[in-house]
Amino acid sequence: MRWAVALFSIAFLTNAAPAAELLPPVVKVGVLTDMSGPFADQVGAGSVAAARLAVEDFQREGAGFSVEILQADHQNKPDVGLAAARRWLDVDGVSAIVDLPNSAVALAVANLMRERDRVALASSAMTSELTGKSCAPTTVQWVSDTWAQGRGLARSLAAEELKRWYFVAVDYALGAALERDATTALAEAGGEAVGSFRHPLGAGDFSSPLLAATGSGAQVLALANTGADLINAIKQASEFGVAGKMTPAALFIQLSDVHALGLEATQGLRLVTGFYWDRDERTRAFSRRFAAVMNGRMPTEDHAGVYSALLAYLRAVRDARTVAGGEVVAAMRRAPIDDPLFGPTQLRRDGRAVHAMQLYEVKKPGESRYAYDYYRLVATLPGEQAFRPENAGGCAPTQPRQ
Repeated sequence: MRWAVALFSIAFLTNAAPAAELLPPVVKVGVLTDMSGPFADQVGAGSVAAARLAVEDFQREGAGFSVEILQADHQNKPDVGLAAARRWLDVDGVSAIVDLPNSAVALAVANLMRERDRVALASSAMTSELTGKSCAPTTVQWVSDTWAQGRGLARSLAAEELKRWYFVAVDYALGAALERDATTALAEAGGEAVGSFRHPLGAGDFSSPLLAATGSGAQVLALANTGADLINAIKQASEFGVAGKMTPAALFIQLSDVHALGLEATQGLRLVTGFYWDRDERTRAFSRRFAAVMNGRMPTEDHAGVYSALLAYLRAVRDARTVAGGEVVAAMRRAPIDDPLFGPTQLRRDGRAVHAMQLYEVKKPGESRYAYDYYRLVATLPGEQAFRPENAGGCAPTQPRQ
């Protein structure tokens, strides 16, 4: 009898799935974000709240497993972000990391997740390298990227004969990529960059580049920065009366930035985004739920991206019955996603989530009818036009290391 039991045990173990591929009773997801730095209003506590709303909605569907949300502040330092990610993987058994604002942090963490065969949901990271040369079968980039932002604005404004641009860019990966992608599209449309200024993260004084921009003969002031830097640049541009001489264009601005600045300073600003809270009934329904737990604040596109990317991930885990990163992302790709916040979405093999993008203009103060009524829709950009073609990014994903 003992011999028979031993044979049965050997046969069972031989046919069992590898331990790394088993679905745990609790799927743990880390929200790696900026809680106190220049991007805290865009992401931060709001990203954690959005993740919890996604879990709440997923659990209503009858998941078969529970979900635990962890959070950490990467302080916009790749080494700090990597340390938090490693701790989550080695100690807490985290299966996915979501949010990842700051391109340098996102690239570093995405590479680690590829090595561990776990999923990086880079919903707030903007570098297009995540779906280019640094792509991985375990990386998903949900909301937007520098290619979509830069080219979307450049092509749209060039069509209005606004073809001479002056760039003010933050001096790290995000700013360089935004300026590069916008400049390329501008040149293709017959335009040119007549000047450029790079500033460090956390800059306070933009008087020098703003004066240079107004004297350059440029038609467009292109701001290739975000967060507190962008807010300071727009505030000072308004004080200097730049908007009356040039068309301001923000290559990566969030609703929280416009709210902080007010419509007097931001009116007429052009921007591209994949989510606006007041676009339709589904976006408004989510945004009201978000505001209820965030003291009346409406969500940014990054907050929406955390919700949508995480909900799609959890559904794929349920369908694939595993937390193995490559298998879960493959499950996310199998069918178009009817996303309530971004519309029909298809995940490509390079990790790019493709959906429509919108071109907006910030309203004048007298045009706003209620709180957070800030944007006027100018045009909708279909996903196949908004994002870089899959064969143009240089993506050659390698298999996760087991």
